[in-house]
Amino acid sequence: MANSNSTSNIPREETIVEMESIQLGIIGMGDMGKLYARTLSAAGWKNVNVCDMPNKYEALCEEFAGTEIRVMKDGHLVSRQSDWILYSVPAEFIDSVVATYGPSTKIGAIVAGQTSVKAPEIAAFEKHLPEDVYIITCHSMHGPAVSSKGQPLVIINHRGTAETLALVERILSCFESEIAHLSYKEHDRITADTQAVTHMAFLSMGTTWKHQDNFPWFDATYTGGIENVKVNMTMRILSNKWHVYAGLAILNPSAKAQVRQYSLSVAALFKLMIQEKEEEFVARIRAAGEFVFGNRGSREPILLSDNLLDQYSLGSVPKDKRKPNSHLSLLAMVDCWYQLKMNPYSHMVCQTPLFRFWLGISEYLFLNEDFLQDAMQAALYEKEIREDDMEFMMSARGWQECIALGNMEGYRVRFEDTSQFFKSRFGEAAVVGKQMIEMITRKTNPSTTAPMVTTTVAP
Repeated sequence: MANSNSTSNIPREETIVEMESIQLGIIGMGDMGKLYARTLSAAGWKNVNVCDMPNKYEALCEEFAGTEIRVMKDGHLVSRQSDWILYSVPAEFIDSVVATYGPSTKIGAIVAGQTSVKAPEIAAFEKHLPEDVYIITCHSMHGPAVSSKGQPLVIINHRGTAETLALVERILSCFESEIAHLSYKEHDRITADTQAVTHMAFLSMGTTWKHQDNFPWFDATYTGGIENVKVNMTMRILSNKWHVYAGLAILNPSAKAQVRQYSLSVAALFKLMIQEKEEEFVARIRAAGEFVFGNRGSREPILLSDNLLDQYSLGSVPKDKRKPNSHLSLLAMVDCWYQLKMNPYSHMVCQTPLFRFWLGISEYLFLNEDFLQDAMQAALYEKEIREDDMEFMMSARGWQECIALGNMEGYRVRFEDTSQFFKSRFGEAAVVGKQMIEMITRKTNPSTTAPMVTTTVAP
């Protein structure tokens, strides 16, 4: 990997002229589309053209009245006028939307997408865009409620020149993100781990608690320390829109194998647990831990102390009342990485706040020998938590099968059914979750006040 400053050094006068003359377009004004529009406009880009579905035109006009953001009736008008165009639509609709508006793209324009899965996006661009336009797409590795400062932002120069790439970097520099240059295949392979499997693990926990009719913040097994990370990040996912996570898992060609292995790891470990095969179970956990964490070198741990994490609780169970936990979800994740011979630290280039927490609590468990011993002993011999672990295994398999079948409707039903169970606590969880993300962003990105940097991953 090579680091360099990504901001193109052009005279200030030219920058002002560029920001006043270049036309920026956004097709799709969901949460991320609005974030991009507002950020670009606030940074001084004078011509930001946006649109959504025709039936949302009046509402968008009202929402952006009094701003310099120009709301247009459809994507044809945005495409004909704009020099840089961002498609910010769900991955499952990217082909139909680009098929509709792509042929209207201005000659010489740069086209990008904000979908979380790039294979279908690139396929749609290659199929429907004119040959006289450039394709330099991107992906902000965070949600709309998270500050973009210091977060990864992937740029994929699929069909562009050095000059058009430099313009894209100048346009996106106002997000103050850490730029990573990848191919679309590299992006999808890495995000299968940093997003699809991570989300599946949290969703499996949520489904388990729902089936157990259990609010975990009142359960002594799921309070305090790293349990707070599990609970708050699960609530954060379930409070968002289902299609974001469905597209990541189902449409990413690299995701299914990783999701399948996670489900297999959960099942394999659970079978050893219920048979109390301690020697084999411990040997497998130790081998996985050595593979993933044995060569960390001097890398600083991702998370801070257990006492710090105690601050982010939705419940109030005293420390002396807490019960052991097998942490099957974390043991299986590390085993999954081991079985796939995958180094999660190499994927930090596409890290999301959720992945940082997921890797962080896995690391925290495995680097603390007392915690790890307690977890393994609980997994093997604590009969009281056995039913939760069984439900977790079944939940993980259910999500895996849904993803393997490519069943969007099944994914929606499972997601919304689980989400509804926890809905009453989403408000509080959103506040606590945001505080946790701000904490870990400061911890893992001490350079968030420094200029934007670029990371390039060699093929």
